Amino acid sequence: MKFVDVINISVSGGRGGNGCMSFRREKFLPNGGPDGGNGGRGGDVVLEATANIQTLADFEHRRRFVSENGEHGSGNARNGKSGARLTLPVPCGTIVYDAVTGEGVADLVEPGDTYMASMGGRGGRGNRVFASSRRRAPRFSEKGEAGEERRLKLELKLIADIGLVGLPNAGKSSILAAVSGATPKIADYPFTTLSPNLGVLRTDVESIVLADIPGLIEGASDDRGLGLAFLRHIERTRLILHVLDVSSCDAGAIIGDFEVVRGEMERYDPGLGSRPCVVICNKIDQCGGEDELSRLEAEMSDYFGARRMEFVSVSALCGSNMPELVRRIVAFSAEHPRPKGEVRMFASLEVQDRASLVRSRLKVQIVSLPGGGFRVLHPQVERAAERYDLSQEENVARFTRLLRKHRVEELLSAAGAVSGASVSIGRVEFDFHPDEDYGSVISDDNERYD
Repeated sequence: MKFVDVINISVSGGRGGNGCMSFRREKFLPNGGPDGGNGGRGGDVVLEATANIQTLADFEHRRRFVSENGEHGSGNARNGKSGARLTLPVPCGTIVYDAVTGEGVADLVEPGDTYMASMGGRGGRGNRVFASSRRRAPRFSEKGEAGEERRLKLELKLIADIGLVGLPNAGKSSILAAVSGATPKIADYPFTTLSPNLGVLRTDVESIVLADIPGLIEGASDDRGLGLAFLRHIERTRLILHVLDVSSCDAGAIIGDFEVVRGEMERYDPGLGSRPCVVICNKIDQCGGEDELSRLEAEMSDYFGARRMEFVSVSALCGSNMPELVRRIVAFSAEHPRPKGEVRMFASLEVQDRASLVRSRLKVQIVSLPGGGFRVLHPQVERAAERYDLSQEENVARFTRLLRKHRVEELLSAAGAVSGASVSIGRVEFDFHPDEDYGSVISDDNERYD
């Protein structure tokens, strides 16, 4: 399967069902009261982490997802059915960003972690809800709200216990295959691995996940070579296995290779420098005689010992010292249990609430559109324009009272709007006719405009 770790998608909650305007009519009850039911709520779109997939490739060919709409209300006080929730599975380790603002909103780590990506619209209220002692026969209902629409960026950072890093052709894939039984593509040229490969080392206690990260080069932290595309995948690992090609038997060159990769990792994330690390000197079968190998191991021991780093010499091809490497991996995993992750909401709910509170206190704003016409901006007025069914006379009167409450007509006139000018409120467009008589309707001082 193709490995995809960054993708943009758009999600939309289902539209709420319309409320019903209906009156009870029976054989011996010709003038019954209102009995219009409420519309059902639109379905939500939810992202859920699962261990069954390891890539975002499923989103590559379909990037727009819309949940089910709510059903309309009906007579006899029957409410509409809510739309079904749409659940989108994503790999564990998926970070969710708002594609418009770039703000991180969720980090889905453990299987079952969920994030509400898009909420369904609220259902419209039926006319029975508006009945009161002053309004006995309301002849209006509400439309359902449109579902929330969002553009999201999904970025996968692999959930692996062990990460193998090193220069291209250092033998990482061969070690992964030898340790875990995985079958990555292996060849004797750089960048054989073009996407992370995963393998599993099963013990009596747990299954240890290993990730073979594509080869890094100098400048990877500046996005050279495969660059940033795969550096992110070592951020979550508990242990880093740094693989070195020692076939040259040149200690200076080998140490130089180590410092190149180490430097790129630390420039990308300074915290990676303190991550537990085991250095693997691979390809010892190509290092000449035993004397030359002993000299090289002594120099490696001095260098890595001074930095308090473990190292082990192996040959993935011949299997030399591979049991020792496996023993160290298992011992480390036993000493450092896998931490349990949680859904981490990057967007502060406190900030969001404060922003919505500020917006609700804003005055009505009138914007002149380039092609002529005007747009009215105010959250309460825009919601009412979306919900009120303006084909019903009493809803027209309710909407007119709301506009007058916020002095919308005066503001439009002050902005230069004349009779017949085009005015947009939310998704509703109409012609501006100030002081038009909409007929007399019962006025309810306690009427709610939400």
